[in-house]
Amino acid sequence: MYTRLTSGLRLMTLLLLATLTTACSHDRYLFLERAQLDNLNQQLSQQQSRLETLTAVSQQQFDSLSRSQQFQRQELLNALRDQNAKLDKLYLPPPRPLQATTTNTGPGAPGRYQGKLVVGEVERLYLAVPGITYNARIDSGATTSSLHATNIQRFERDGEDWVRFDIRDPESNTPVTIERKLARNANIIQASSEDPERRPVVELPFVIGSHRQSAEFTLSDRSQLTYPVLIGRNVLRDVMLIDVGREYVTELPDTLTRPAATGDDQ
Repeated sequence: MYTRLTSGLRLMTLLLLATLTTACSHDRYLFLERAQLDNLNQQLSQQQSRLETLTAVSQQQFDSLSRSQQFQRQELLNALRDQNAKLDKLYLPPPRPLQATTTNTGPGAPGRYQGKLVVGEVERLYLAVPGITYNARIDSGATTSSLHATNIQRFERDGEDWVRFDIRDPESNTPVTIERKLARNANIIQASSEDPERRPVVELPFVIGSHRQSAEFTLSDRSQLTYPVLIGRNVLRDVMLIDVGREYVTELPDTLTRPAATGDDQ
């Protein structure tokens, strides 16, 4: 009986040890699974953080590239606008065969072609108000004629807009003040600037060769240019033809007199 009791106790002891061993192994297994899960969660969090960082960097690079492309596009547009402006100024109509049909009718009208006065690239121009003779550049690339003027002042007279300005007499090298009614304002766009410049425009009577006319002149500072007067298409159109390569083709009439410097047309 003692042997049976001893065997039973030994069996119970073995069963108890087996149970405890199984429980410990199970806890260790759970502990290892939880550690691995935490590690995986940590790695996932790190990957998400890296992904967010890469996304932010990619967005910054995209924004920088977009700004750079926009800047380059604007630079190209500005360069194209400058080139178009230069091409417009360089445009000259093709020369015509003038010699075959040119006729001379006297000192005041040296030549005409199909009823139009033939002029060179530079001509003597008599400005009837105030009676001053200039060397004028003839330029078919300019839309409106231009006159060198300084001390330009706008004022009102009898409810109308007028402008007072100074021109220089090339013979005496003295300034002459003129007052004229403002015809309009012209917005001039320079190649070096995108903002237009607002310039006054006045109507002035003048003589080139045998041709007498009143036309609009834009008042501007032409001190950096060779000629103080520029004759543009608003005068040339249907009236004159340019004989390219020639200068001083016309002659002013000897009967021209110098009137007083007033604001009235002659």
